[in-house]
Parts: sequence; structure tokens; C-alpha cells
Amino acid sequence: MAVKKAVARKAKPARSRRRSPASSASPARPPRSAEAPIRVLVAKPGLDGHDRGAKVVAAALRDAGFEVVYSGLHQTPEQVVEAALQEDVDVVGLSMHSGAHMTLVPRIVKLLRDRGAGDKVVVIGGIVPEEDVPALKAEGVAEIFGPGTPTAAFVSFLREAVRERREAGGSA
Repeated sequence: MAVKKAVARKAKPARSRRRSPASSASPARPPRSAEAPIRVLVAKPGLDGHDRGAKVVAAALRDAGFEVVYSGLHQTPEQVVEAALQEDVDVVGLSMHSGAHMTLVPRIVKLLRDRGAGDKVVVIGGIVPEEDVPALKAEGVAEIFGPGTPTAAFVSFLREAVRERREAGGSA
């Protein structure tokens, strides 16, 4: 029961709005101030049903002062991106344990870019083989955190990454 309290709230299901190609990009938003709380979407894309780690990360981020939205299990890349846009997050955190990271993560990053949200900080937590890390980073993943990563490590990384993006004029 205490784990559920750790999550700020669950993302709303994506609406099935039809958009014309001209309106598919999200509207330009002014950059957030450096003092604004960092908003993080913790998402579980794919068929992986293991969410304990995602909930622990969500709780740690919330306790560190972040605003956290948890997407729930079994999200498609489109649902993850729609939630990131609807919730106007700075960070998209993907919890990956299914081995589908080389398929799902590039799709999510591409959809974010296509929708005008390529400035979001994308991170992965979970099981990712070392040989896949360079390809994922080349796709635009900022960092990959494996099992046992201290919470202070990802909290400080996200603060610094978002600070840099905000200073550069991005929305993150």
C-alpha cells in the first residue's frame, strides 16, 4: 500500500484525437524557469510486467522534490509519447526489463522528435546489455541506469541534465 502513495498520480489515458499532419507537433511552450520543479514521466513500455523498480524510482524522485507521473504497465511507444506531451514533462524515464529496448526506445525517441518534443531528457532504467548502450545513446538517450544504481546518482544526473537543457533554451 505504501508503494502506491509514492506515485504522484497516474497518467491519463491517451485521447484518440485525430490530428492533421500540420498539427501533429506540440505547440511551442516557453522554457521553464530554472526554479520550476522537474517533471518526470516514469513509463513501462512494452509487455514487461515488472514495475517494482519503476515504483521505487518514482518514490525516490518524488522524495527528492520532483513531480512524478507514472504511466502504468504495458504502454505502447505512442502512449508514452502522448503522456509525455499531455503532462508536459522534462524527463521521460523508461523502465526496461523485457529485452525490447532496441525496438521500443528508438521508436519513442523518434516519436518525441516528430511531435516537437525532442528536447526532453530520455533516460532508461533496468536491464540493458553493455553492447547496446552506444547505439541507444546515439539515438538520443541521455543515460542508462542499471540495477543497483544509487538513487542519489540518478537524482543528481537528472537535475544537471534538465538544468543544462533549460539554460540552452529547451523546455526541459
